Amino acid sequence: MITKDVFNFLKKLKQNNNRDWFHEHKTVFKELELGVKQFYAQVYEQLNTVDSIDTFKIFRIYRDVRFSKNKLPYKTHFSGSFHRTKPELRGGYYLHIAPQNESFIATGFWDPNKEDLLRIRKEFEIDSEELRELMVQTEFKSVWGELQGDELKSAPRGFDKLDPNIDLIRRKQFIFTKKFTDKEVLSKDFGQQIITDFKVIRPYFDYMSAVLTTNLNGESTL
Repeated sequence: MITKDVFNFLKKLKQNNNRDWFHEHKTVFKELELGVKQFYAQVYEQLNTVDSIDTFKIFRIYRDVRFSKNKLPYKTHFSGSFHRTKPELRGGYYLHIAPQNESFIATGFWDPNKEDLLRIRKEFEIDSEELRELMVQTEFKSVWGELQGDELKSAPRGFDKLDPNIDLIRRKQFIFTKKFTDKEVLSKDFGQQIITDFKVIRPYFDYMSAVLTTNLNGESTL
């Protein structure tokens, strides 16, 4: 489980985000990082009992500042992603651990490639009823809220700006998130709560996977 020591370290790192301080406390960081990695591994194992996950990745604490105006060298959170088994299963899961009630989980499609994005938009152009019905289901909405992500200001090329589904067609990302308080993250049941919430997203993944593995005639492309 995630401990208070993890949050305390991240708070101190935020106040002392420099290489000298981090080097002095690197031994402590490595000990805490090991525990966090074990927690992510447990989530991976549990998630694989309800879905098919081929890999998971924990992102490094070091920031890539080469092309960023923010030159602080370290992230002040832990994060990792879980990838569903392609090509049949699409979508991914993300877990973000940060103090001061900034932890959250996320699911969906962060950066669909050009072909997938066009296929999704073409599906919405034909019919979005199934997705819209799914998103207003009581359990789904209570856990995941509203669809989020970047979107275009107007219709993408080749699509009608007056299309009744233009609100979906404009989207470039298709993401859902859920926030957690520090108290919830520190609970011994946090790992199981993550799995419970991720299970609720499955109808959305099933829908999007069906779209992305078929053509507009409903024929398999696998």
